[in-house]
Amino acid sequence: MSSSHPLDTATVVRVDEVDVVRDGNHLLRSVSLTVGRGEHWAVLGANGAGKSTLLGLLGAHTHPSRGSVEVLGHRLGRVDMRELRSFIGHVNPRHTLQSPLRVRDVVLTGLTNTPELVPRWSPSAEEEHRADGLLAMLGMSRKTDAAWSTLSQGERGRTLIARALMPLPRLLLLDEPATGLDVAAREQLLSSLDTLRADHPDLATVLVTHHLEELPTSTTHALLIRDGETVVQGAADDVLTTDHVSKCFDHPVEISRLAGRWSARADRAPGVAGV
Repeated sequence: MSSSHPLDTATVVRVDEVDVVRDGNHLLRSVSLTVGRGEHWAVLGANGAGKSTLLGLLGAHTHPSRGSVEVLGHRLGRVDMRELRSFIGHVNPRHTLQSPLRVRDVVLTGLTNTPELVPRWSPSAEEEHRADGLLAMLGMSRKTDAAWSTLSQGERGRTLIARALMPLPRLLLLDEPATGLDVAAREQLLSSLDTLRADHPDLATVLVTHHLEELPTSTTHALLIRDGETVVQGAADDVLTTDHVSKCFDHPVEISRLAGRWSARADRAPGVAGV
């Protein structure tokens, strides 16, 4: 792999008939997925469905037990995984820091793909300018010099998105980015994601969650996964339906969409009288 971006292609991710087996247990079984440039996928399923396992493959952290995974034109098993990861933005809300970095410095660590600043490394003026621009886009300009420890959970989430975008990735992975956020912080985060996607039309994103309310309006496609197997995938409006989501979560829910946002409401249990 060269130090520049891989060859431009309309296909950002291709997962073909993948199994992941650990200690004799199938975490994924015959899963396939193709993510194109500019597409914004949501991966939904209950806890333990295999969402994080799939994200580990897409982020070039793990190998499949069977089948093939190509990320940014490179097949896992035939590429330097660490180098490939430098071209992928990965947002993990459980990001931990040992030192009291400022917000701008946290964002700049996205260039070195390390949790802390690298000794004897310093960013260029252009890189610092890009960090400030990303923070501005995500509504964090007033917090540029704030200490990480003083940020709210929502502010940390937006800072980590800016960090993930520093290497100019073509693929952005979001691992339950709204975890722990209150309603206001969640809405700020989702609005920031919509802005990000509008400003970077070639960027592909994959967002993992088990709450439909955490999906931005800019979501284009969805994959529902249950017990490590695909329930259905395709255009978001075709996938996020009452029938499909009820099957995925093994519980009757009613799905609605208002002003571009999805919501789920559980059907009333049999025998429960209305109010």
